[in-house]
Parts: sequence; C-alpha cells; structure tokens
Amino acid sequence: MIRLLLGIGILGNAANINYVALSRSSISGAPQLLGESTVVILIVLEACIVAVGLTIVIYAYRHFKTTDARELRTLRW
Repeated sequence: MIRLLLGIGILGNAANINYVALSRSSISGAPQLLGESTVVILIVLEACIVAVGLTIVIYAYRHFKTTDARELRTLRW
C-alpha cells in the first residue's frame, strides 16, 4: 500500500511539472502566473491526500498486521 501511495504522489508530481511546462509556453512572452499558482494549490492538496492515505495505511496495519494490498483486498469486514 505504501508503494501505491508513492506511485500516486509521483504521478501527481509529473502532472504538476507538465502543467507548469505547458503554461510557460505562451507565445506572447508575458509571465503566466496562473499555472504556477494552480500547481502550488495542487501540491498542497496532494500532500493532504497522501497524509490521509498514510493514515489509512497505518490503521490498516494496526488492525490487520499487514500492508499488502492484495491480502487486504481478500479480507472482508
């Protein structure tokens, strides 16, 4: 499950870098601050999502004594 969280974080960072790169490529040459400000907000939201996911992983480990996503999928409450 920790690998899944890291993968989600890396995917979000790649999307943010892509968004900034595309917002920088304007023809007029004027600074585009919308892309950078949007990415800052998205980075904060991603950090919150990863923090909540890590909390869920910790509680799952405490309850089931495993962090294997395949094994947790087979468990039913």
